[in-house]
Amino acid sequence: MYRTYPALALALLLLSSSVHAAGLQLLDGDPELKGAIWTPCTAAAQEVPLGNLEVTGTKTLPGVKDCPIKGARLPLIVFSHGRGGWFGQHHDLNEALADAGFIVAAISHPGDSVGDDAQRDSLSTWTSRPADIVRLIDFMVSDWKDKGAIDPERIGFFGFSKGGFTGLVLAGADPDFSRVMRYCTESSPFCDQVRNGDVPRSFARDRRIRATVLADTVPSGPFADANLASIQIPLQIWRSQFGGYGADPESTARVAGSLPGQPEIHIVPSGHYAFLAPCSAGLAAAVPRICTDTPSTFDRAAFHRMFDAEVVRFFSEKLGR
Repeated sequence: MYRTYPALALALLLLSSSVHAAGLQLLDGDPELKGAIWTPCTAAAQEVPLGNLEVTGTKTLPGVKDCPIKGARLPLIVFSHGRGGWFGQHHDLNEALADAGFIVAAISHPGDSVGDDAQRDSLSTWTSRPADIVRLIDFMVSDWKDKGAIDPERIGFFGFSKGGFTGLVLAGADPDFSRVMRYCTESSPFCDQVRNGDVPRSFARDRRIRATVLADTVPSGPFADANLASIQIPLQIWRSQFGGYGADPESTARVAGSLPGQPEIHIVPSGHYAFLAPCSAGLAAAVPRICTDTPSTFDRAAFHRMFDAEVVRFFSEKLGR
């Protein structure tokens, strides 16, 4: 099922949208679990200082620090960011999900995030990322102080860019890295390891994930019909029309068309970074590359009202609230 960016539907969503606070708990006690948890909350919105977790251009996030959780037996959504990203890069969607009655958890992937990029260009991150998400889910359902608020039978996943790769693997896809050799036209840690046959042989999976949303999966090359066939959960797929920064529109379209079942597919008339939260003035000044859209007339803030609402709808339909 293909959907495009509908102006009428967007207008209706804009008329009905509202802004509410989300509870925000910071995770900074474990180097493998640095991130945040968003929860349903009834208090008025504030700005929460990130302290040791702040990144260039972002010192606070909207929310209510350690707000008492509204509700019980709530569905959980876990997030995986893109290459070199961080846990807060989809904070508006995290907040929308929390406001809709979901608990949301996101971490910065060790070795492949802002301020921690030692393994960013190594093949090791392609195996460590799915394992990171399994570790996060384990923590949330077994060790988190508010674990009793989670319904462990209703867990979803959201992944952007390299996080999309992570989500396909967690859902059961078996990537074939030999397929990306044709893109290796120069030396890099990634390509050198592929040429030498030093590629991952096994990946972490997680059957606790019952529904997945993916945006502009990178790379798409390792996937074809045969190694996607084992995916059996509902999927919502978003892809940009113009791609960029590793996202090839033809490849993302090919993978979307190869997925089993009947995934819900949305095509957005912009580039790769349109899926990141609308930029503050500080972030736009500090990192303009991720805040500049194609075409320049694209309204990222308006798009995200629709995007957030569609993701909330999908998870609500597949996991319940």
